[in-house]
Amino acid sequence: MGKRGDTNTGARPPGMADVARAAGVSAQTVSRALAGHPNVQEKTRAKVLAAVDQLGYRRNNAARMLSSGRSRTIGIVTLQTNFYSRATVTCGVENAAREAGYAVSTATTTSLDTFAIENALSRLADQDVEGIILSVPLIHSSSRIEQLTRSTPTVTIDGSRTDATEILAIDQAQAARIATQHLLDLGHETVWHIAGPAEWLESAQRRDGWQSALEAAGRAVPPPLEGDWSPGSGYRNGLVLARIPDVTAIFVASDEMAFGVIRALHEAGRRVPDDISVVGFDDIELTEYCSPSLTTIAQPFQHMGALAVTHLLRRIEAPGPLPEPHSVEPRLVVRASTTTAPGR
Repeated sequence: MGKRGDTNTGARPPGMADVARAAGVSAQTVSRALAGHPNVQEKTRAKVLAAVDQLGYRRNNAARMLSSGRSRTIGIVTLQTNFYSRATVTCGVENAAREAGYAVSTATTTSLDTFAIENALSRLADQDVEGIILSVPLIHSSSRIEQLTRSTPTVTIDGSRTDATEILAIDQAQAARIATQHLLDLGHETVWHIAGPAEWLESAQRRDGWQSALEAAGRAVPPPLEGDWSPGSGYRNGLVLARIPDVTAIFVASDEMAFGVIRALHEAGRRVPDDISVVGFDDIELTEYCSPSLTTIAQPFQHMGALAVTHLLRRIEAPGPLPEPHSVEPRLVVRASTTTAPGR
């Protein structure tokens, strides 16, 4: 008994000519339908796709590149992690690319080491991607990274910097100032800070914004604590701050760390927000459902991924001088984890 894709008795896999015969159209029409050509009627495209499914046809990417001169593929470099924000950015990239008729090739790196990022970029360049989204917090560039991003149109998010890339980012320092000022406006004398890892660009920018807001208000700047983005590191730092009686407000550099902080404060008998107000950063989905719901700075991760695709395709189609960095406005979402300072 034959199986799907066995119309050629196993001698060879089905080709475009087989699809054309099954759909009753020309091979050129098949090619246009699969490429998303606007001049192909939806009825015809449906017949082609039905034939593709019936025969188990898989389009040969090399042949497609030879016929069009384009791979219709973009790459994304991202950090291998289970953090919500990374997965959501990638989801935004994939959805927007698919809508534009592009495939996405992902190169993950397990560290922020310059050599590891060079390797990830090189793997994508070897696949002849038409453009690259660099979604890692690159603090230090290198001649190899500069060369790779110069030869392939590249958009960076997460505040990364190279001489040849278009920059798409949220002003992390401004976001931290907004979070800190919110707590000061509630009457807190100062704000303590749990930062992210020192090697991350966003951590440094958020720490700078927190410090500058306190200095501008003439307030004492407590020594920052450092976490690793995980709830566990927030929990450990939360236990430390719970033992300091004067702590009434904490700005935490990520929501996931803030969850750990709130758990630690609860176990130590410090009420949130009655005794200590807590502000997070990211506005991931769970912030609305934790107890108490978390006041936080919203980062539109999926929108950032989609916006990066829009900017990258614009650079692919119309190369030219690099535009000014595109900044996405941060937004404070006030929920139940912050209130006026005790005694106010």
